[in-house]
Amino acid sequence: MIAMQQRIKTFKSLSRAASAASFLSVQAFICIGTVYWAIAETLYLSGTGGLVLGAMFALPSAYVLLTVVRMAFDAETDPANQ
Repeated sequence: MIAMQQRIKTFKSLSRAASAASFLSVQAFICIGTVYWAIAETLYLSGTGGLVLGAMFALPSAYVLLTVVRMAFDAETDPANQ
């Protein structure tokens, strides 16, 4: 059985995790927004149609952003990366 090593949770590692998560979240948000804009403009959506499309994008976008934050935390607090 392989024992799990303790995560390194210092101010330095947590601040690096927050920085990485912020950077990657902004990049993901820009990509998601670009896809939303392209679909909305292609389908000539405005008003209610745009809001419905935004609601359809909300849950997958939240999942992507949470995954990015979790991956950044895992990478920056992993003892092998220190």
